[in-house]
Amino acid sequence: RSTLDRSSAASDVYKRQAKSLNRMKLFLKYLYMQHQEKKLNKSLIIGNQMQQYFTQKYWNYFLITRMVSILMNKSEALDFVNILKQTYPDAKCSLDFETPFQLAIAVMLSAQCTDERVNKTTPTLFERCKTIEDFENIDINELEDIIHPCGFYKNKAKNIKLCAKQVIENFNGELPHTMNELLTLAGIGRKSANVIMLEAFGIAEGIAVDTHAKRISNRIGLSNESEPEKIEQDLIKVFPNETLKDINHLFMWLGRNTCDARNPHCDSCSVKQYCNFYKKIS
Repeated sequence: RSTLDRSSAASDVYKRQAKSLNRMKLFLKYLYMQHQEKKLNKSLIIGNQMQQYFTQKYWNYFLITRMVSILMNKSEALDFVNILKQTYPDAKCSLDFETPFQLAIAVMLSAQCTDERVNKTTPTLFERCKTIEDFENIDINELEDIIHPCGFYKNKAKNIKLCAKQVIENFNGELPHTMNELLTLAGIGRKSANVIMLEAFGIAEGIAVDTHAKRISNRIGLSNESEPEKIEQDLIKVFPNETLKDINHLFMWLGRNTCDARNPHCDSCSVKQYCNFYKKIS
């Protein structure tokens, strides 16, 4: 056969393989969606049927990348949390505050900023604004000057003043403590609301997915999602409710001290036995 014929034949093979791969991906996506609505045993029955159609390589890929979050049972999840608690016994919120509204302000300022920088900025701010009314009435230019070191100061200053106004007008000057109410406030998203509810009111309803929690969840294999809210839902399915109050702090300390974004210290990680990333590189 001529070179042209062989090239054409090879091209046809590649096209057929590509089509098969696309069909497989669509079917895997369908199966994963079905799994979200059905019990694990139902999914495993379907999974056994899948092995008749796909190679072991693709089956393993599916298990690792799409179903890994269900492989950690409740007992393992508790062990995972307990190991981290032993590793980081001092894990706690690192923002300094005295009142719930001060925490809300500190959380706003911490967006795209380190907690250390926030804690250097808030003493001056909280000395200047002792009440929620002070935050509403402070001149925005003065406020911008005070919070300038935290970055994005114009938008943060606008949100701080508006948030104070909303709390005064809509909640009688008391910071609300439910998710739905907190989400109505300027500058407060779901992650911030989770932090406020836990640290100010002792309510662990969800998990604040920051950059540390996102990175750790993806590396370990607890979630394959990229959106914080979807990651949070995956984590809630894995970890028992009684551990939610600890996850926020433990993931932050694990991310800061061990699971670094650029240079993770996998060998010294106390939970590496649960980690897909470590299994790939070891």
